[in-house]
Amino acid sequence: MRFGLDLGGTKMEAVLLNEAGEIVWRQRRPTPSENYEAIIETIAELVGEADRESTQEISIGIGMPGSLSPKTGLVRNSNTQCLNGRPIQQDLESKLARQVRLANDANCFALSEATDGAGAGAQSVFGVIIGTGCGGGLVFNGELQNGANSIGGEWGHNPLAAPRAEELPGPPCYCGRHGCNEVWISGSAQALRATMRPLRGKN
Repeated sequence: MRFGLDLGGTKMEAVLLNEAGEIVWRQRRPTPSENYEAIIETIAELVGEADRESTQEISIGIGMPGSLSPKTGLVRNSNTQCLNGRPIQQDLESKLARQVRLANDANCFALSEATDGAGAGAQSVFGVIIGTGCGGGLVFNGELQNGANSIGGEWGHNPLAAPRAEELPGPPCYCGRHGCNEVWISGSAQALRATMRPLRGKN
């Protein structure tokens, strides 16, 4: 039995898969996105519920915003900012007393689509996530292109292509730069634009 969880900026959704890959249990919870300890606790509660649904030991895989630093094991580049700089894998494994596998959510999405989804059989697949943030994953010949820094397909913090003069330098981004793709085309940026005055380059 396999437990999979999508840790998003506004919600987290968990499923339990049987050996045939069929969903036998599913649960969704709001993400307490400003409280790291509450995120750990919510994940632990979901795993506990899945344990009670299964008569077998379950393996745990989590798709998350951002990535783990190959050098430190700490989270970086996550738009759920309370995760940044935290040892989430270590904390979850300590809490759950078992191995936990974590990977960037866009990488998980791209690899899934390249394996048996819309990109199955294609030589190159670029998967794009536009949600709370703006992420991407790249698969070539069936192999995920993770890159030396585990951010191989990421494009959310690239600058907006061909900006107009009034779009420069661009709105500030949590990464410390201005005008990243994420502050223009993510779901949160679109929501901000719909409810407030338009984003302007120098505001």
